[in-house]
Amino acid sequence: MGKIYIEYIDNDQIYRCGSCKTHLSETDNVISKEFRGSTGPAYLIDNVINTFDGVCEDRMLLSGCHTVCDIFCSFCHNYLGWRYLKAHREDQKYKEGKYILERALLFKE
Repeated sequence: MGKIYIEYIDNDQIYRCGSCKTHLSETDNVISKEFRGSTGPAYLIDNVINTFDGVCEDRMLLSGCHTVCDIFCSFCHNYLGWRYLKAHREDQKYKEGKYILERALLFKE
């Protein structure tokens, strides 16, 4: 296994992995705080760093069927949420390429 490359955000307002505190996203990247994940409240976020994708699958969510990949912390490999790849309904297309970060799994600085 190679060396892990971790990016850092030069900002005081960021979200970090709740387990290892690896930088994930600036708080300014939040599109909506009105989402739900498997652990409860979640954020829809435009840009996330230091994650890797798990297996992609079609998943039935509250807003319909979407093709998603679970995302995991690049450093500690803990589950953080998912990434929307494809929305099957036209009114949900705005989610494509966006991320869900579950609040219970984050540390906010």
